[in-house]
Amino acid sequence: MKNVVLLGSTGSIGTSALHVVEDLPDRLRLVGLAAGKNVDPLIEQSLRHRPEAVCLFDETRLTAVRDALGPKTRVVGGSEGLIELATWPSADIVLIAIVGTAGLLPALAAIRAGKDIAIASKEILVMAGEIVMREARKHGVRVLAVDSEHSAIFQCLDGKAPDSVRQLWLTASGGPFRSTPKSEFPFITVERALKHPSWVMGRKITIDSATLFNKGLEMIEARWLFDIEMARVQVVVHPQSVVHSMVEYVDGSILAQLSTPDMCLPIQYALLYPERVRSERVQTHPGKLGTLTFEEPDPERFPALNLARRAGEVGGTLPAVLNASNEVAVEAFCEGRLTFEGIAETVAQVLNEHETVQQPGLEEILEADSWARRAAGKGIDSRPDSP
Repeated sequence: MKNVVLLGSTGSIGTSALHVVEDLPDRLRLVGLAAGKNVDPLIEQSLRHRPEAVCLFDETRLTAVRDALGPKTRVVGGSEGLIELATWPSADIVLIAIVGTAGLLPALAAIRAGKDIAIASKEILVMAGEIVMREARKHGVRVLAVDSEHSAIFQCLDGKAPDSVRQLWLTASGGPFRSTPKSEFPFITVERALKHPSWVMGRKITIDSATLFNKGLEMIEARWLFDIEMARVQVVVHPQSVVHSMVEYVDGSILAQLSTPDMCLPIQYALLYPERVRSERVQTHPGKLGTLTFEEPDPERFPALNLARRAGEVGGTLPAVLNASNEVAVEAFCEGRLTFEGIAETVAQVLNEHETVQQPGLEEILEADSWARRAAGKGIDSRPDSP
């Protein structure tokens, strides 16, 4: 039996994680749940699973949660509440599925408390991969991937040394605009960008999949998770989303992990690692998959990949700036204040303005994050083409 704390329980990853726990009641037990501001879903989840502690980040609604759950469940709020759950004494593993940068401090707190962490929030390793992985080694804990792509690579590596790898191949669906002419990009709406062809996800990650910033962030994440320099991290477009990623070894062999798209599989693998436990949720019939195709991504139509590669190669505070400016730009696009193409253009402008700090501490990373958000906001407000 593993005791699990789930940070971000009401999002798409969180709800899939709850399915996994419900599938395996003899192997997994929820001892902590945290959500941002979705009070009613959090209460319903808590009444069903009866965790020891619950956190609602929006502290203005804590009374409603306390009244619903009663005195036997500890209810906390805000940033301090997330830290408390991340370090909860009975927890064996903390699954972090919080959108944006809010998961970084809880991740570090969990590591320093000796907890394994499963990461579904790309921002944690993009912003502070060097610090996170160093702390994990220091405290002897595992950092496990929940993204389907990184889970696939982890499974294909199976403990092999980095020097046995020629390249890592992250697969990308190509998003909803894989074959859309560049001439139509100025007219892309939020509604179109939210129609992902393969996955049902939250708003931010769905827009990132449409711009391919999602894949760019994954490149940087893979660099730290697997101790592989950026030059050996590649992206290939695979519209069917059946091959979740591949490892190319120095002898020319390529190993791939395949399954029908379902986030329950990588979540279960992370929570129960190193064991594989029987589950009937994911069924893949090779004879029914049809044709699997691969193609090169178009860097002119999707500049996010080159921007991410640049940030990952330069390192220091630049990946945090990439991540923060993209978050601001995506929000502006969703609010109708920025065009689809303006997302990458805003990020490129902020990267060009930033003076990178090498080997930064946590405080310098957070300062770079704040600076990038301000710079992106100013840039968006000053754009003559903003809607």
